Amino acid sequence: MMDWTDRHERAFLRTISQRALLYTEMVTTGAILHGDRDRFLAFDDVEHPVALQLGGSDPDDLAACAREGALRGYDEINLNLGCPSDRVQRGRFGACLMTEPDLVADCVAAMIGAVDIPVTVKTRIGVDEQDSYEALQAFVETIAAAGCRSFTIHARKAWLSGLSPKQNREVPPLRYEVVYALKRDFADLEIVLNGGVQTLEEAEAHLQQVDGVMIGRAAYQTPYILAEADRRIFDEPVAPRSREQIVEDFLPYVERQLCLGVPLKSITRHMLGLFNGLPGARAWRRHLSEEAHLPGAGPEVVLAALARWQEAGQKRQAA
Repeated sequence: MMDWTDRHERAFLRTISQRALLYTEMVTTGAILHGDRDRFLAFDDVEHPVALQLGGSDPDDLAACAREGALRGYDEINLNLGCPSDRVQRGRFGACLMTEPDLVADCVAAMIGAVDIPVTVKTRIGVDEQDSYEALQAFVETIAAAGCRSFTIHARKAWLSGLSPKQNREVPPLRYEVVYALKRDFADLEIVLNGGVQTLEEAEAHLQQVDGVMIGRAAYQTPYILAEADRRIFDEPVAPRSREQIVEDFLPYVERQLCLGVPLKSITRHMLGLFNGLPGARAWRRHLSEEAHLPGAGPEVVLAALARWQEAGQKRQAA
């Protein structure tokens, strides 16, 4: 979810669900150790619970970055072993590390030794021709022996060459039964399923077999699917807020960020899908897209976009 789940997106999603665990974009150890740490690690208190997702393969570097994340208040440190892009492979992190389980175990052990918060792993069911269930079992066993108790499993294998990252999300078939089998065979581990989940109904069905479900692009493109998550998934006695309430509740965050010099467009780009599937959604998207980038754009742009959505919906109903 590079360039998608930045801190403004996470703050927006938190307005919709109070309980869902949110993840940062994958941040490389090099970016943290040698770059602008505030840029890569800053987050707002409203985002909790939030996990820092790291990419790297050096145990000492990962330990140092995990320690920095814990000091900054993250609730979890996650090691990404699922990204198959060429750039990631050149950096020797992501999905290619599934071929080096002993190194991953060393990395996980170093991270666990550095922090007092959970260290988790996100991975695939296999890579290239290393895609047997036995190989996946052995991989999980090795990492679990290093102390990891929670695995998020993307239910597709990754091809390290020949497919783009987008194709790797679509071409290899989803094999949910493999993730289910992992939970049966590793009952003491937390197994979270990822890949292709589009609705809460699908998530609820998977939760009959596994401990958790990660929703990625669907939550970005149609964020309102999370509106009932607190009630349906976490058994909270709360009614979902309307889309209008979500916009209004998010405005104080928008105002705070504008005061810090953040351009409105950097925030509203994550809000475009809020009304997807409803009459007037295009009017909402168009107004934000056309107005949020202008100099001096402020909360009034968001309120005007909301009014455009309401007007378009009323006209559709009248017709």
